[in-house]
Amino acid sequence: MREGVEDLVETAAQKLGRGLSVEDLDGLLVAYSSNQSHADPVRVNFLLSKRVPADVSAWQLSHGIATAVRPVAVPPNADLGMYGRVCVPLLVRGFRVGYLWVQQEPNEESATAILAALPSVRLEVELIAGLLLDSNTAASAHRRARESRFLAAAAGDKAALSEIAGWREVHGHAPWQMVTLLDPAGVSPEDPQAAVVATSTAAMLATAGIDPALFTAGAETHSVVLFVHSTGRASHAAVLTHYERELAKRSGRPAGRVLVGISEPFTSLRALPDAYAQSKIAAQAGAVDPALGELVDVRTVGAYQLMGELGSEPTSVYADLLVEEDREGELLPVLEELYDNDGAVQAVADRLHVHRSTVYHRIARVRKLLGADPLGGRVRQELHLAIKARRWAGRPRI
Repeated sequence: MREGVEDLVETAAQKLGRGLSVEDLDGLLVAYSSNQSHADPVRVNFLLSKRVPADVSAWQLSHGIATAVRPVAVPPNADLGMYGRVCVPLLVRGFRVGYLWVQQEPNEESATAILAALPSVRLEVELIAGLLLDSNTAASAHRRARESRFLAAAAGDKAALSEIAGWREVHGHAPWQMVTLLDPAGVSPEDPQAAVVATSTAAMLATAGIDPALFTAGAETHSVVLFVHSTGRASHAAVLTHYERELAKRSGRPAGRVLVGISEPFTSLRALPDAYAQSKIAAQAGAVDPALGELVDVRTVGAYQLMGELGSEPTSVYADLLVEEDREGELLPVLEELYDNDGAVQAVADRLHVHRSTVYHRIARVRKLLGADPLGGRVRQELHLAIKARRWAGRPRI
């Protein structure tokens, strides 16, 4: 691959009559052209060290290259010893794979000439981007086929389950856990194909070097990871941190709140589909109930487990009445906090930033509206489930 990219970079450099370089999303040098009459110190140091220095990277990123879809003119910076240059984002189906840099000459006052000449190397730019994409194992045809089989197994395909049982990443590593990585902001992608490549690549790179993570796959709205079962969550937290960063790089969106849904452990691959469903429910529950945190075990989500198995959301006469009457949005939050905190009034007051007498007053209002005690027996059970059902109704569909 590197030879192919270098040849294309040389061809483009000859057409433009300028020095070019290609770097990946982490600022690592991939290829560069040999012809350069006036290389600035930044280019010389980059070619020697193979990595973009932090201060240069910050200057380049400050001009929006991380989200750009068209060439960006980056002005010179005398303090860094840097001439002006043009950044050409390397994109394949909206998936960002790296950057092509074209340096200005020291006496050029603007990037106008470079921008005007770029159409002449459009083919080379597209081919370079394609080679970078193919070189990424998460985007290769072989990798995509394996991920497709794994997702089919997770969906219950018996032939696929039998096939993955022999994979070295799977065989002999039981008990396992299924993990779903979900960015709620990305559940409605404009380009589903590009979204799959982004989630696939982000998951693979996020788990690199993390031994308990056995295999990853990307779907349109989320990623999945097959983990070796463990009671600790340090590896899961590390994957979460890496995934947030990697997904932001490839999607062009700012890093958002990523949720990690974790299934119960299982020892037979026949249970893989159930574990996958559990991990998705846990991630969705985290999306609608922030109190659950970012690392969400399915056994901690309570009634959301049951709702995940229902074809429709539960309904409640009492809850509907409260929603209709609670125009200021004061009553349902008090009830939810009371139910979640085992009736500890002071804890509810602290969480809602009100006096405990206010909590008692609002409970009395609920009691009067319903004609029933919201803290007793079946009424409490019904209201608690209905409140959670209202949250669940707003879950991201994955």
